[in-house]
Amino acid sequence: MLKLRLKRSGRKKQPSYRLVVMENTTRRDGRPVEQVGYYNTITKESYFDVIKIKKWLNYGAKPTQTVLNLLKKAKIIDQ
Repeated sequence: MLKLRLKRSGRKKQPSYRLVVMENTTRRDGRPVEQVGYYNTITKESYFDVIKIKKWLNYGAKPTQTVLNLLKKAKIIDQ
């Protein structure tokens, strides 16, 4: 099953995350199917590729709760 989830990157004590599409059995920092955005927790800067996100949601990928909250805040999806 495909999931939209966050992959940690950045330095020690300075996390930033990439929004990626992965199999749910893959480890957190494993190889993604596709990268569809990023989110920096320190500066609150974010970028989401709306076209790719909607494409993967139509294919049946399920977002994690954290990703769902970020997408709602960015007004990409309504639920």
